[in-house]
Amino acid sequence: MSRFIFDGYEFDVATNTAVFKYRFPEKNLSYTETIVFKSGDVQYSQEALVRALDLAHVLTGVSYYKAFPTSEVEFANGGVDGWQADFFNKVYQEGLSQYAYENELTRDDLAKFVASMETPPLPAVAYNGRGIVSMQSGGKDSLLVAALLDKSNTDYTPFYISSSNGYPAILDSLKEPLVLAQRKLDREGLRRASSLGGKNGHVPVTYIAMSYALVQAILLGKNTVLVAIAHEGEEPHGWIGDLPVNHQWSKTWQAEQLFAEYVRRYISPDIIVGSPLRRYSELKVSQLFADHAWPQFGKEFSSCNVANYKQGANNSKLTWCGQCPKCANSYLLFAPFINKNELQARLGGELFTKPELVDTFKGLLGVDGIMKPFECVGEVEELRRAYRLAVANGYAPLPFEVPLSDFDMDSTYDSQEQVSVVTLGF
Repeated sequence: MSRFIFDGYEFDVATNTAVFKYRFPEKNLSYTETIVFKSGDVQYSQEALVRALDLAHVLTGVSYYKAFPTSEVEFANGGVDGWQADFFNKVYQEGLSQYAYENELTRDDLAKFVASMETPPLPAVAYNGRGIVSMQSGGKDSLLVAALLDKSNTDYTPFYISSSNGYPAILDSLKEPLVLAQRKLDREGLRRASSLGGKNGHVPVTYIAMSYALVQAILLGKNTVLVAIAHEGEEPHGWIGDLPVNHQWSKTWQAEQLFAEYVRRYISPDIIVGSPLRRYSELKVSQLFADHAWPQFGKEFSSCNVANYKQGANNSKLTWCGQCPKCANSYLLFAPFINKNELQARLGGELFTKPELVDTFKGLLGVDGIMKPFECVGEVEELRRAYRLAVANGYAPLPFEVPLSDFDMDSTYDSQEQVSVVTLGF
């Protein structure tokens, strides 16, 4: 059986560059990933930084591990305790559930981290940084957080991860200057893995991005990382035995709690990571965006992955393809609150009447047994409610019956109190 080795990492303090290393010894295959962060004019906590890099190293590894899934994972240096083993097993099993489904794997085929008592983890440290890093993507949720921070006159640092010097131009319209980190995947290693028959598939990228934002926050002397995630991902697409299949696992409330607890236990209890939108449904967030952010960002933002986020794509100007599940989902969520002429001009026409989107909408709305798309989309009941509100707002109906829903968009959900109070100017 092949093994996947976490082969250590380096951090160059002169250039703020992290180099993460991994290998499959039986495949004679190694990877090196580089992430370049921005420096700040502060004396940052080296102790907190090391602990955050430890986390980022393991989470980043999932991008390479997936080529040749194995239960055998090892650390070239150090190890994990029991709680960490359980945490990383969640990431590498439930976080890879869509990948497992698409590659016909089971939980038993995936990584099994085992506690090592020989090298106990470093204890958490006290941390006295202050300030907010707000993760940005150019999509509705992160721009809403920025708008609410602005509305409440709260200082923050917007943060974006790119594979180049490029980023969505809409982020230049934020009140605060953008901080950009550059992630350089080991594309040559990935190509070699593919030539050897390696597998591919979706990874829990939100967790990876959160770990980079955490590192960047420490380098800037900040103590709060805001990720923009509503109540979502709680509805699995299906099951593989006892493994729920979920495209959005790393966006779930469980995942946020686990990440925050990891930070508290192993990095610092004085650092906060979480989403101020967690207590709201996607439909409520769309209403809030329409009320608080559409006038500023409506003509430039996008949640469409197809048009903007393919590898190597130039996403300086965000657009919508008008053909994919993300576009269909956004159309459903915004139609109750945005004039149809304005929304249709932005998203590419009257999506409810496009024949090629009928099955996509059936999947989103839970009709005819069609599986919900493997995308970050709303839950069936809230999307059914959104559809009824859209038709009442003058939108043409779909060519099939949509079940009624009593979904209450004003319901609130569990969230981290210390995160929820950060922004809330409404």
